[in-house]
Amino acid sequence: MALGETRNGIMRTKSVEQSIADTDDPDTKLRKDLTTWDLIVFGVAVVVGAGIFTLTASTAGNVAGPSVSLAFVLAAIACGLAALCYAEFASTVPVAGSAYTYSYATFGEFIAWIIGWDLVLEFAVAAAVVGKAWSEYLQTVFKQFGADVPTTVTVGGVDVDWGVLLLVAVLTTLLALGTKLSSRFSMVITTIKVGIVLFVIVLGFFYINAANYSPFLPPPAPATASDSGLQQSLLSVLGGGANSTYGVYGLLAAASLVFFAFIGFDIVATTAEETKNPQRSVPRGILGSLAIVTVLYVGVSLVLTGMVPYTDLQTQPDGTRATLATAFATLGVDWAATIIAIGALAGLTTVVMVLLLGQVRVAFAMARDGLLPRWLAHTGAHGTPYRATLVVGAIVAVVATFFPIGALEEMVNIGTLFAFVLVSIGVLILRRTRPDLPRAFRTPLVPLVPILSVLACLWLMINLTVETWLRFVIWMVIGLVVYFAYGRSHSMLGRRARQR
Repeated sequence: MALGETRNGIMRTKSVEQSIADTDDPDTKLRKDLTTWDLIVFGVAVVVGAGIFTLTASTAGNVAGPSVSLAFVLAAIACGLAALCYAEFASTVPVAGSAYTYSYATFGEFIAWIIGWDLVLEFAVAAAVVGKAWSEYLQTVFKQFGADVPTTVTVGGVDVDWGVLLLVAVLTTLLALGTKLSSRFSMVITTIKVGIVLFVIVLGFFYINAANYSPFLPPPAPATASDSGLQQSLLSVLGGGANSTYGVYGLLAAASLVFFAFIGFDIVATTAEETKNPQRSVPRGILGSLAIVTVLYVGVSLVLTGMVPYTDLQTQPDGTRATLATAFATLGVDWAATIIAIGALAGLTTVVMVLLLGQVRVAFAMARDGLLPRWLAHTGAHGTPYRATLVVGAIVAVVATFFPIGALEEMVNIGTLFAFVLVSIGVLILRRTRPDLPRAFRTPLVPLVPILSVLACLWLMINLTVETWLRFVIWMVIGLVVYFAYGRSHSMLGRRARQR
């Protein structure tokens, strides 16, 4: 057992050496094109978008008030702790698949499947949710230029969102043609959207009214007839709170909500196998992109809540949610609102692209291990898993085009947090079971940092709604059925064990 495959059945582990050896299979070999800068661009590209353009204003208005900036800091701390753990794993196991691959080496095949299935919530569902937001912004941009062009039309009694369909089709084609090409496209769009974010911060600074920051932490809102147990955070229910709007419970719930804005930095780890020097570049890409976006998020949230009272950012009775452009439009700066709408369109474009990239790489890794059909792991002339790319793109396109999925935002959060918990625990396990492995980056203050990462992520998870937890459990049960019906019997690791 030189390659370190241990244990039988569903708890069998796939060693780091075997994972690395599998990357040399000519039929599933990925091209190494990416540099440190490419990874930082990917990280910023996927993170800066949904949070700034679609989430900051509504969370401030409906949940936290001006303290939304503090909610971003709390979420960033949790992400930073997890990022340190991801960085060590990525430098030790430079293989596609991210948390799925790491879990296979530490917890075994069953938990690896669970985390792979869970990552669908982070990547594929998130791509569909953000794609819907992109389509809405496209319609807004049309209106800014005097054209009322709806991006959702009814065909034969079925609502069809042609905007998101067009977006996913174009991005899927780009990803199939090569990761380096995708990186160059992402760099151009990311430069535009970061420039617009900086423009918002600078321009908004001149409209700040310090009185809008008071109260920084609004008092808890009284319970209403519409507040039900399923819509409250789990922590609020356990703590006896009436609801999770404003006050301390609101701040904590907001931290769990704006966590959605940070989702994606871990996608950098999924590209490790396509990076020229993964041991050095992947940790720098993860930590560098996270640092940049945290500064941008806190800056925007402080400016936004200083420009207008948080009550002006509440969701309207007709369901219209406030966006970053709302504050400028409220103050009559309509030309800035137009620029922001264009920036949001650009920003969300790269978010969807990199989320699709992450989902494809996880599916590719699972297919290479036999837990999904092996033909999905085949790479073509461009050095990309084009079959997995086309299948993932098609599924996301169908879901986003024909189904209303806006309510699934919190599902993305709980799936990501669960992955972070397992990666953090995995660092502790691999340090104990394989202390001999070369680690180009070592998580500092072990075991303190991984333990704090687990606690921070669990804390954010219990601040999500009861309804989200119920949906998460149902999704995991479906995953178990799929594994025992297909994955377990087709596992490449299991086949090798049976041939001995």
